[in-house]
Amino acid sequence: MELTLPPKVTDRAFARLAEINAEGEDPKALRVAVEGGGCSGFHYEITLDEPADEDLVIEGDGQKVVVDTVSLPFLSDAVIDFSNELIGARFVIENPNATSSCGCGTSFSM
Repeated sequence: MELTLPPKVTDRAFARLAEINAEGEDPKALRVAVEGGGCSGFHYEITLDEPADEDLVIEGDGQKVVVDTVSLPFLSDAVIDFSNELIGARFVIENPNATSSCGCGTSFSM
């Protein structure tokens, strides 16, 4: 049985989530999920949400990132980061489990 390591969240990702939550009245957690579909078989779904009882909760900088139990094996040892480049600002996932990904960066296969 393979060991599932929790994903890591960078300081940059926590800082951006803190900026987003400072704009709203009701702070939310950043939910990172893996869904079937996309051009490579799976895609990341990144939303603001409330933590559920069975979620893995990663806390930092007063913020929470949550991953559901179904998505967790797909995100084992992944890095959740925030990228602010000319092409746009977005949360990105560096996933060592993905064998390939498409150009959009949100779809991958295993």
